[in-house]
Amino acid sequence: MSTLPIALTRIALTAISLTIISGCSWIGEEKKLSPISSESSDIPNATTTKEENTSKQLAEVSVEHIVIVVEENHSYKQIVGSSNAPYMNALIKQGALFTSAYAITHPSQPNYLALFSGSTQGLKDDGCHKPFRTDNLGAELLKSGLTFTGFSEDMPKTGFTGCWAGGYGRKHNPWVQFSNIPAKLNKPYKAFPKDYSKLPNVSFVIPNHQNDMHDGTVKEADDWLKTNIRDYAKWAQTHQSLLIVTWDEDDFSKKNQIPIIMVGSMIKPGKSEQRINHYSVLRMIEEMYDIPLLGGSRTAAPIEGIWK
Repeated sequence: MSTLPIALTRIALTAISLTIISGCSWIGEEKKLSPISSESSDIPNATTTKEENTSKQLAEVSVEHIVIVVEENHSYKQIVGSSNAPYMNALIKQGALFTSAYAITHPSQPNYLALFSGSTQGLKDDGCHKPFRTDNLGAELLKSGLTFTGFSEDMPKTGFTGCWAGGYGRKHNPWVQFSNIPAKLNKPYKAFPKDYSKLPNVSFVIPNHQNDMHDGTVKEADDWLKTNIRDYAKWAQTHQSLLIVTWDEDDFSKKNQIPIIMVGSMIKPGKSEQRINHYSVLRMIEEMYDIPLLGGSRTAAPIEGIWK
């Protein structure tokens, strides 16, 4: 486990891995966000005092690893309680389930970008675009002397920038969309460490289109998650690590409600009714690592009430 800079001694963080599941929202323009977006008028901003208290709580949470797995295009009701997702529902019992979590927009790609950079970067489609040069989670971690890696199933080689390869789609890989992320940190899933203590501070895990529910079934995705993530999920609960399983968007409804599951040694099992979105998750990670808040995460609802 690497030693953090002195400025970060308030927290013990060495690796964060993220798994994301795609979903959709009903709004095409970045200025018209989903019902709980940071720019939404029907969700009041937290008071400064409350935000400061939440930030203090997060700074005191001891986290060594966070893994974020992202799944695709399924709503809260399609996953929670489903007989086709026994492992995902087992994870729910082990950790925190957010019952009022929402994606930002539709289709998939803008949601991945929102989670990774605090902005949809103005995209309204799943096309293959030129890389952005703007700030993002990975770049901010690196600037602070921390580590980041993205792992994508079916990506043919490290540093691959193509739009498609087998079940891999660049639209589900947000870090390759930024020129300030070194190519060597864009890796195939087969490079995911077997020794979890060697995970980077933050990592994303992206299953292929068949295994993330985009093309395949809920059961296929559930089986993949059990086969590939179960051992890490068990390890995380005794090693101050955090697993986040989220969806990019729902099944393209206006509501755009998705399940978000968090499992780890610092998580208090149960259900949270707090309204959050992708920007809230980004903010949580930023505050844990004491790095700058990006874009929509600045005004997103801080995540609270789930810590032991």
